[in-house]
Amino acid sequence: MPWSSPRRSTPISDLLAGRAAVVVGGTRGIGLAVAELLASQGASVVVNGRHREATDDAAQRVSGLGVAGSPADPDVADGLIDACVAAYGRIDILVNCAGTPEPTGSSILNVTSAQFRDLLDAHLLTAFETCRAAAPQMVRQGSGAIVNTSSFAFLGDYGGTGYPAGKGGVNSLTLALAAELKEHGVRANAVCPGARTRLSEGSDYEQHIAELNRRGLLDDVSAQGALDAAPPEYVAPTYGYLVSDLAEHITGRIFIAAGGFVGEFARPETGFIGYRDHKDTPPYAIEDVHALIGG
Repeated sequence: MPWSSPRRSTPISDLLAGRAAVVVGGTRGIGLAVAELLASQGASVVVNGRHREATDDAAQRVSGLGVAGSPADPDVADGLIDACVAAYGRIDILVNCAGTPEPTGSSILNVTSAQFRDLLDAHLLTAFETCRAAAPQMVRQGSGAIVNTSSFAFLGDYGGTGYPAGKGGVNSLTLALAAELKEHGVRANAVCPGARTRLSEGSDYEQHIAELNRRGLLDDVSAQGALDAAPPEYVAPTYGYLVSDLAEHITGRIFIAAGGFVGEFARPETGFIGYRDHKDTPPYAIEDVHALIGG
């Protein structure tokens, strides 16, 4: 029976026919929407989630394989990639969508070391371990596409500590992968999605956004957008595009996909403030630096 989903308007096609994909965090929310879209475009999909029952259910929905466990554990990450290669002979696509919310009210004033490490594990370490496991196979093939999930939160505007730090690390990891793997035909990009998922709904979340708005961290437009996000299906096509041959020249970029909005965070560039030749001038005095930066 051909794969179908009543929630999707995207037609089934062969854009990704013959491709083998791993979707980490693919059991619900954005990850599940991405896994379903990749399958609808002809890809063979391995979905990963922490819980066995949810993983099996998602695998059945995409007529693929399910591998349960946290890929922050290197053995799980290796096993996940190995399962894809064993089943389909290769891995062409790696999408990292795993994530967990920051505890309600968390800030640098109260977060524990254990909570911070858990958040880094869920976001940055999971992305690193799966990329570490997949990259050598992709290099051997001479091709591959990696899409890591970041967040607007890396800017710090949404509060917390471990979540924005993890997502900021994901951005830097993605840029490093793109630079290192480009000569091998492997691409890496990141997406900062905006979608209604378990991480962005409920009274605690609504109160959190309202408090950020009150403190001036989020403007009215951003706050309203956070409270009225579109379903994950509106985000998935950007992931699908980035892993397809249509994006064969796109790598090392950080995109935004939120409902009907598609954007991009420009790559940071060095801005000129001042210069002295150290060969024939003394170091700046503190007052000199103040004149350059704060004056």
